[in-house]
Amino acid sequence: MKDKKRKVDILVLSDIHLGTYGCRSKELLHYLRSINPKKIVLNGDIIDIWQFSKRYWPKSHMKVVRHIMNWVSKGKKTYYIPGNHDEMLRKFAGFKMGSFHIVNKLVLELENDETAWIFHGDVFDVTMQHSKWLARLGAIGYDSLILINSFANFISEKVFNKGKLSLSKKIKNSVKTAVKFINNFEQTSAEIGIMNGYNYVVCGHIHHPEIRDISTDKGTITYLNSGDWIENLSSLEYTNGKWTLYRFSEDAAMDMSLPLIIEAEELSNNEIFNNLLQEFKLMKQ
Repeated sequence: MKDKKRKVDILVLSDIHLGTYGCRSKELLHYLRSINPKKIVLNGDIIDIWQFSKRYWPKSHMKVVRHIMNWVSKGKKTYYIPGNHDEMLRKFAGFKMGSFHIVNKLVLELENDETAWIFHGDVFDVTMQHSKWLARLGAIGYDSLILINSFANFISEKVFNKGKLSLSKKIKNSVKTAVKFINNFEQTSAEIGIMNGYNYVVCGHIHHPEIRDISTDKGTITYLNSGDWIENLSSLEYTNGKWTLYRFSEDAAMDMSLPLIIEAEELSNNEIFNNLLQEFKLMKQ
């Protein structure tokens, strides 16, 4: 099984929103079990603490957490960059336990002396900075729209034998102010990255997967956004000196009919804890 896993040098995931109805955890698990990353960057909004409810925490959500912790316990360097939905973790910035780090931003040294500046991106959101109550209200409305979308998809597939549709995505892409916000977000990120001399700027937050070069009179930078695991089901992968955008919908090798069983190489909760404890002890020596 290990030999069949696709090797990835750096994996960037963001906006998974575990703990919400919109999270596509089963698809994410199939993806995670198909790859073998050397380094993992969790770029914000992994667990949606804003909307977290003990009444809704499916087994598949816990399996995502266990799979990532399984990687950590095996010594894979993992960076957690909190976003706005898991912002309470920002108070723990600087925390390290073995190969697990919590940071507010990250600069990675890549091949060919290139650098990537990675952060969640909510710092550019005016609503987040000045009206958090409005942002939270919008998050609740978005989650409700996802529920309506799921029901509409059920009717579309089972009754009319048609494909899935994304109401929230269509609404967002049709609103001019939303499109303008995305463009401004990307441009601002790129400009600051260019000013600091980075080759790449990597964000999440806006649920809009993208890889494109942005130029100003100061220079050129490659802007990247990992998207989300609610609508786009996407991530960023860096392998052999090149960034690529992974989309679950375009992965012909992914078979959703396969059951989500625990693989032989996955560790038990006790084994994960003992491995993490051993890593922590080695770090302290």
